[in-house]
Amino acid sequence: MQPVEIYSSPLCGFCHAAKRLLKQKGVNFSEINVLAQPARKSEMLQRANGSRTVPQIFVGDTHVGGCDELYALDRAGKLDALLGR
Repeated sequence: MQPVEIYSSPLCGFCHAAKRLLKQKGVNFSEINVLAQPARKSEMLQRANGSRTVPQIFVGDTHVGGCDELYALDRAGKLDALLGR
């Protein structure tokens, strides 16, 4: 399975929703809290091609985008393949 990383904030409802979907699928992920680690926000901006909002989700080297994009991949039946399942 591909490694999954989520740049998030504890105050973000979309972050919680994205993590909930991944947990429901049994996917382990690493979380980077940009509120607690503000220096990591510039890393997120670079990796996400300037996207400033959280969550920013990465599966392996693929930038998925945010919560809406993650759910859209799942609805289209493409998330499991991206995860390497």
